Formats: sequence, structure tokens, C-alpha cells
Amino acid sequence: MATLDDVRAIAVALPGTEEKVDGHRGGASWRTTAGMFVWERGPSRRDDEQLAALGRSWPAGAVVGVRTDGVQVKEALLETYPDVFFTIPHFDGYPTVLVRLEAIELDLLREVITDAWLLKAPKRIAKEWLAAHAPAP
Repeated sequence: MATLDDVRAIAVALPGTEEKVDGHRGGASWRTTAGMFVWERGPSRRDDEQLAALGRSWPAGAVVGVRTDGVQVKEALLETYPDVFFTIPHFDGYPTVLVRLEAIELDLLREVITDAWLLKAPKRIAKEWLAAHAPAP
């Protein structure tokens, strides 16, 4: 089980990451100069209405949104880990998954946040980070 403190620790450890509080929703987000890669996400009234129409509801506990490397990666995560990742109509066609922090293992959380950061990190910084963190041959 992960927490928002785990999300924060993973995200801010990545070079060039800045934490901001969203003035609209009030949740924390983590971003680079190229944009957000992970953010705290609660349901809006519209989300609740759309989910209710689908016979679903917002899960209990903390949820974060995480950028993915395309809709195919999103679909693979949803299919492989249906108890961890979910989506809502708001994100249809958009490369983002929602993560139930109560259901995700810390290693998987670290992996999806790092992958999201790599999509938004400046190329030089991402390349240097990857070189420094590559598994030994």
C-alpha cells in the first residue's frame, strides 16, 4: 500500500521536479518544465455522475493521475492491473491512468512515476538519469 507521501518522495527525487498545489482542485501535482507527470486526483461532481451512469463509483482512498506513454500503454496497465489502475470518461483517449494508492505496491508505483517523469523530463536530464540508473550488465 502506497501513500501520497510515497508519491511525493518518489517524484521529488527525480531531477528537475517541482511540486505545486493546484489552485483549482487543491491537490498536489509534480511537474517538470514540460508539464505535469503525476497529480493528486479526486472526483469532480461530473466524474461521480458519469461513473454512476456506468454503474461504477469512485474508489475509497487516495488516487493519483499518472501520465503514460500513449493510450496503448494505458490500456495495458488497465488490463494487467485492474485492481490498481482505473480510468474515467474524462480521460477517454488521453494517455493517463488513475492509481488507487491503497492497492499499488511501492515498486510498481516507483516504476510508473519514473516512466511518466521520463516523458516530461528535458531530454538531456532524462538521458543522464537513465545512464546513471541503468542496470549493471
